[in-house]
Amino acid sequence: MPDLFLTIPENPPERVDKALATAAPDDAALSRSRLAKLIAEGAVHGPSGPVRDGKAKVSAGETYRIELGEPTPVETLPEKIPLNVVYEDGEIIVIDKPAGMVVHPAPGSPSGTLVNALLAHCAGSLSGIGGEARPGIVHRIDKDTSGLLVAAKSDRAHQALARQFEDHSAARRYLALAYGTIDPADPRLRGLPGVAFEPGGLLRITTRLGRHPTDRQRQAISFDRGRHAVTRARMLERFGTPPAAMLVECRLETGRTHQIRVHLSHCGLGLIGDPVYGGARRASARALGPAAAQAALAFPRQALHAAFLGFSHPVTGIWLDFESPLPDDMTALLEELRAGTPVP
Repeated sequence: MPDLFLTIPENPPERVDKALATAAPDDAALSRSRLAKLIAEGAVHGPSGPVRDGKAKVSAGETYRIELGEPTPVETLPEKIPLNVVYEDGEIIVIDKPAGMVVHPAPGSPSGTLVNALLAHCAGSLSGIGGEARPGIVHRIDKDTSGLLVAAKSDRAHQALARQFEDHSAARRYLALAYGTIDPADPRLRGLPGVAFEPGGLLRITTRLGRHPTDRQRQAISFDRGRHAVTRARMLERFGTPPAAMLVECRLETGRTHQIRVHLSHCGLGLIGDPVYGGARRASARALGPAAAQAALAFPRQALHAAFLGFSHPVTGIWLDFESPLPDDMTALLEELRAGTPVP
C-alpha cells in the first residue's frame, strides 16, 4: 500500500494523532486507534523525523508521511463454512446466521465461528480493519440466537457502521417466543423498576446492565452501575387458555450483551428454551395443551431470532434494510403453540 502524505490544515487540534485523524480523507479510514498503533510502530514521520508520541503538538502547514503497509494477516484461520449471504458488496456483507454458530473466536470456541467463515468467504476482498486483514464485527448476536448480522470489509465501512450502532440510528428487531404475556393492566409489570408502557401497549424497559456480581457468564440488571440499556417489546400473538406464552417483537434502542434475554426475564417473561435467564416458569400443559407444552419444554435453545436489520450504507449513505423469516425450529414451535390454543 503506498505511503499517505497529509498536510495539517489551519486551526488543527493540538495533538498530532487528533490532527492527522482530522486531516485524513474518509477513504483512508485512519481512526485515532489505528494512528496510535502506527505511531507505536514508527510508521508516522513528521518534519523532525518519526513521531514517537501521539500527544505531540503540531502546526498548520506541516506535512506528515504515514507508512500504511499491507494489512497483516490475523491468527484466526479461514474455514470454508457455508454461509447464508443476504447481501454483499465491496464494503459490507450481511449474513443470516444459524443458531449454534459463535460470531467471534474465543478461548472456548477457537474455530467454526462466523469470523473463520468470513475470512474464507471474503479472501482477497478485505482491505483491512485497523491494519489487519479481517472482517469488522460491529455487533454480535449470541451463539444460540439466529438471524441477521452485518460485518465490514474495509476500515472506513467499519468506522461508519460502528457510529450507527453507537448512536442508535441502526434499526434492529427481534422475534421471540416467551412465557407469559404483556398486559398494560398488569399491576405487577407496572410496579417493576425501569418498566413503563408507551402508546399502543408497547412495553419499554430501561435499566443498566453489567456483569452479574457472582456469575461472570451472566449479565444482571442494575440502576446505579453498568451500561444504559433500553428495550421495547410488543406482543404480537398470545397462546394458551388462560394465556401462558406469546410471540413478541423486541426493538433494541441499545445493544448490550444478552439485553433482550435479561430485560424480558426482569419482567417475568423468560424466553422459551433459555437455560440461563428463562427463570422458573415452565410450560403449562393445562394452559397450552400437552403437545405444545412438551414442544416448549424440549426446545433446545433460546427462542430468539434477529429478524430485521436496517442501516445506512457506510459509503453511499443509502438506507438498506433486510428481513429474515423465522427459522424452521421456531416456526415448528410456533405452530405447536397455535395448535394448542383454541380459536375463540
